[in-house]
Amino acid sequence: MSAEALIESDPLTVDASAETELPELIIEAQQGWSPINWVEIWRFRELLYFLTWRDVKIRYKQTVLGGAWAIIQPLANTLVFTLLFGKLAGLDQKTGGVPYAVYVYTAQLAWTFFANSVNSSSNSLVGSANLISKVYFPRLIIPLAAVGTGLVDFAISSVVLLGMMLYFHTAISAQLLLLPIFLAGTILCATGVGTLLSALTVAYRDFRYVVPFMVQLWFFATPVIYPNSMIPERWRGWMFLNPMTGLVDGFRASFLGLPLQWGSTCLSLGISVGLFLLGAVYFRSVERRFADVI
Repeated sequence: MSAEALIESDPLTVDASAETELPELIIEAQQGWSPINWVEIWRFRELLYFLTWRDVKIRYKQTVLGGAWAIIQPLANTLVFTLLFGKLAGLDQKTGGVPYAVYVYTAQLAWTFFANSVNSSSNSLVGSANLISKVYFPRLIIPLAAVGTGLVDFAISSVVLLGMMLYFHTAISAQLLLLPIFLAGTILCATGVGTLLSALTVAYRDFRYVVPFMVQLWFFATPVIYPNSMIPERWRGWMFLNPMTGLVDGFRASFLGLPLQWGSTCLSLGISVGLFLLGAVYFRSVERRFADVI
């Protein structure tokens, strides 16, 4: 056998001229806005679960009362509001026969979830800077995890509300079946606002100081401690542009069987969806720059 034939028959011998060229793969950030890739987010659902429980553990780590703080905050606020506004200001006569403590706590159930979700998600990207700059994953998972943490506190607080209703002999209405609608609207509203603010906080760190002040003003513009009937008729239409107005009323109607205003409910749900889309559009348009500027 010739030398050339031996070389060709030897599988260990590699002919450099016969090497196949490997394809070149270039990864580039997508320009402009692109829709949310829900399939990709679902693929990273375990990371979403992990980040949610990580935030829960960090929040109550090395605390004596632990998860009880999710109950103490709304209960303490309810006690103060009942003494100041229910007794002294006489608002307990304008709740449609519902005990003022239950009336306020039901509204706080929705508001506390919304406020905590917005505050947490607005700072979530900056707080996860090391993770964002080192590992690829859908960045939207980080503010979503902050909202998920608020859902854990919401579940705990809901049990307390049911106990309060039993204590004050408040009947549970069949309208409770509508609660998932208003909870979904609140989640969309909190996610939209929190996602928008989280992206803005990455570029403008001033928002870390603006958000708490904004949420505080938003609280007084929402009928948490007072009923809508106290608002003058000429201002009531403007008040319903606040999506939390209709959502808070929806929570009260679901738990307490109060009349449901479908007009304001549909308006609040529509605005919540709009805020969610606005937050998603802006977040996706600037997402590719997070690792560079964070």
